Amino acid sequence: MLPCDHHSCCHCCSQDSTIGNLDAHLGALKNSNNSLGGSHFNIMTKDKDSVVRSFHFVYIVTFIVGNIIQSSDESEFAVDMSNSGLTQVPKGLPTKTQVLDMSQNYISELHLSDISFLSGLKVLRLSHNRIHCLDISIFKFNQDLEYLDLSHNRLQKLSCHPITNLKHLDLSFNDFDALPLCKEFGNLTQLNFLGLSATKLQQLDLLPIAHLHLNYILLDLQGYYVKENEAESLQILNTKTLHLVFHPNNLFSVQVNISVNTLGCLQLTNIKLNNYNCQVFIKFLSELTRGPTLLNFTLNHVETTWKCLVRVFQFLWPRPVEYLNIYNLTTVESIGEEDFTYSETALKALKMEHITNRVFLFSQTALYRVFSEMNIMMLTISDTPFIHMLCPETTSTFKFLNFTQNVLTDSIFQKCSTLVRLETLILRNNELKDLYKVGLMTKDMTSLETLDVSWNALVYDGHNRNCTWVGSIVVLNLSSNVLTDSVFRCLPPRVKVLDLHHNRISNIPTDVTSLEALQELNVAFNSLAHFPRCGSFSGLSVLTIDYNEISNPSAHFFQSCQKIRSIKAGNNPFQCTCELREFIQSISQVSSEVVEGWPDSYECDSPESSKGTLLKDFHVSPLSCNTALLIVTIGVTGLVFAVTVTVLCIYFDLPWYLRMVCQWTQTQRRARNINLDDLQRTLQFHAFISYSEHDSAWVKNELVPCLEKEDIRICLHERNFVPGKSIVENIINCIEKSYKSIFVLSPNFVQSEWCHYELYFAHHHLFHEGSNNLILILLEPIPQNSIPCKFHKLRALMTKQTYLEWPKEKSKRGIFWANIRAAFNVNLALITENDVKT
Repeated sequence: MLPCDHHSCCHCCSQDSTIGNLDAHLGALKNSNNSLGGSHFNIMTKDKDSVVRSFHFVYIVTFIVGNIIQSSDESEFAVDMSNSGLTQVPKGLPTKTQVLDMSQNYISELHLSDISFLSGLKVLRLSHNRIHCLDISIFKFNQDLEYLDLSHNRLQKLSCHPITNLKHLDLSFNDFDALPLCKEFGNLTQLNFLGLSATKLQQLDLLPIAHLHLNYILLDLQGYYVKENEAESLQILNTKTLHLVFHPNNLFSVQVNISVNTLGCLQLTNIKLNNYNCQVFIKFLSELTRGPTLLNFTLNHVETTWKCLVRVFQFLWPRPVEYLNIYNLTTVESIGEEDFTYSETALKALKMEHITNRVFLFSQTALYRVFSEMNIMMLTISDTPFIHMLCPETTSTFKFLNFTQNVLTDSIFQKCSTLVRLETLILRNNELKDLYKVGLMTKDMTSLETLDVSWNALVYDGHNRNCTWVGSIVVLNLSSNVLTDSVFRCLPPRVKVLDLHHNRISNIPTDVTSLEALQELNVAFNSLAHFPRCGSFSGLSVLTIDYNEISNPSAHFFQSCQKIRSIKAGNNPFQCTCELREFIQSISQVSSEVVEGWPDSYECDSPESSKGTLLKDFHVSPLSCNTALLIVTIGVTGLVFAVTVTVLCIYFDLPWYLRMVCQWTQTQRRARNINLDDLQRTLQFHAFISYSEHDSAWVKNELVPCLEKEDIRICLHERNFVPGKSIVENIINCIEKSYKSIFVLSPNFVQSEWCHYELYFAHHHLFHEGSNNLILILLEPIPQNSIPCKFHKLRALMTKQTYLEWPKEKSKRGIFWANIRAAFNVNLALITENDVKT
């Protein structure tokens, strides 16, 4: 929004194509100094030409040397031996040296052998040494030499020799009496910069180079002296920029007529004036400012009275100068009312920077009125002790006002209705405190588009006061103040570019309805925890929100802010958890041209295990972040596991093994609870076996041998029934004399009448004795419907009583026999038949 820069000499003095476009170079320097994250905020923070402080030739030096160094390997082609205490040129310099800096040493002489072998030398800096004489022919073997700086030495004599490629020659600040020019200089057709020194001047001193078209001539006149009432003259035919440097401590007394044909920029340094020599200075300027091409005039390091300064202004007012710059101004003696006629003028811009006022008692009105009534477009007064600025009495021509780094207060321009043409107002780094009054100040500035009030102490309490702003403001810089969330209720309604970085904002209200036109927003360096919602800023396209306290930004930001074309949100304390996963996915899908600083400035701050990890490298399982999915996964896994275990159990007959182990455990427990004394009185056998005759082979070949091998005494009907007794009596007798009764169950068993009797008596004995002495072995499966009704006790026993199944697989029979043996794991001292008889 600011007008283009016209304040410095560089505006009218572009470099020749052999050196490059110096204006573009200086423009880049300004842009780099004013940059605020690549957005339009740079136009609000600094005056665009504030970098042009030092002499023009310094930029030329930087430009040439910089280009050469950048296009070479510095370690091989550039040698820096400045400020090294050298008294002579050192031996053994690399033969490929192109840039040689030996400035700020104690070198007094140069010889041909010192540099003749450096055939590729392009830049040689020998300033600030003690060289008193020089024969330029020592450079005859350095045909590529383009830049030669011999300033600030003690040169008195110079022997000339043509160096055809020379573009920059600086002989200023030496001890020459006359200008050190000879006819050979006329062959320097590529010369752009020439620095000279002299104590005397003659009109035709510059005749040898009259045909050259120079961009810059620096003329050191610190030692210039001429007797009083004597005048000299000097004709400078062709140069775009003339820079004259006078003695810093002497009152200006130079009486020389200097005329320049094509002068576009004039710079004078070290001007010391009072009310008596002021006319001498004005007379000196009269010839220099006569030409119509002089557009830019700069005064640097000026000491003057207020009266003389006003006279200089008055002298320059009708001149063709369009841009007047005054740097490092000191006012002395007194400040009073001075008459000033604001006639029609070509002057467009006045810039005054770094003013020191040594007058402590003066009329404020006398000082401020001279500036406030100026009929120019641009006025800059920065880095001064101004505490106020008056409102123009009549409608002002000002379009641009810059009062950076003063001590202006909230009273500035209050109730001022004459600044109706003002487009840009910069009040940064002052003493402004009340945002409400700042808004009120702009009420009548109907053309104001850009307002910069950054680096103040602005606050807005928002209590019962509705802010009043002019509706034309589109660029507003409120950065580096002490504003809080309430600032969003005190903003111009049509603002497009808003800078609020470095404040105390913790939240952007969601009910803001007056900022539909906002396109660029900078809220960096605040305390925000969330991204703003674009519902309030429907036109937002550029957002700078880095260096805040955002830990879990919304993943839906880019969906809701469709117009965003640039966002800078790095350097926030991102909390790398499940909640951040969707944001990382969404921001990764956006172009790197839109997300500034991605991925390097986007790092995890917590948890500690992830601290320092780039967001693009942070990965977390979707399963751990989705509770429903996690539950379903666990359920499915559990179900699959259960089904797998069930299938395996069925396949490997695990239930059978479990039943056998359970039965073995129960048998062991019952055995421990038996009263051995009661048992041993009547028992003769460990077990009575009841079986069908059809199953006798298994009983005699498998069951009996296995049990008797374990010293278990078995009662069988064919060998232990007493002859002469009835079968029933023998059955009862064997059951009563046995610790256990084993029944081998099979389909054959249920078809045997005697087996039924044996089971009946054993079951009767079970309830009569109150013990559990039955062991049921299922040799073959018995279908329930095949058991006769008379075997109802068998039905009941098979339902309630645990039975042992004879496994067909040999691998399972170990557990079967273990269960049988466990039933007899009781130490019984059985009585024999002889004991009974006795």
